[in-house]
Amino acid sequence: MRFAAAAVACALAMPAWGQERSAAQGSAAVLRALDKVNGHTMDAEVAIGASSEMFGLMVTVSDCRFPKENPTGDAFAFLTVRDPGDGATHFQGWMVASSPALNALDHNRYDVWVMRCSSS
Repeated sequence: MRFAAAAVACALAMPAWGQERSAAQGSAAVLRALDKVNGHTMDAEVAIGASSEMFGLMVTVSDCRFPKENPTGDAFAFLTVRDPGDGATHFQGWMVASSPALNALDHNRYDVWVMRCSSS
């Protein structure tokens, strides 16, 4: 019981991630897709709220953020990846540029990951 109370007290005393690091919002996300069958890759810059067809997938970007102190660093974006034919969702969630395997698209033929955010 004492241990649980001490753990909660320590967790509450530590600053939250959002308070410790400030993030800026980009106007677009730069994405890379890989066709695992033939090894071809393609890059696309997709504006926030827009979609792009990358090989056989429709990728929608809802948000893209990056550390203010390091614009080329650890970007993260909220993506939705669907099959354009039947509308089946293959992925929906946050992807982190520096750790694409942390929350990855699970597709038998294609990979999609975030490279960085764009502010232009």
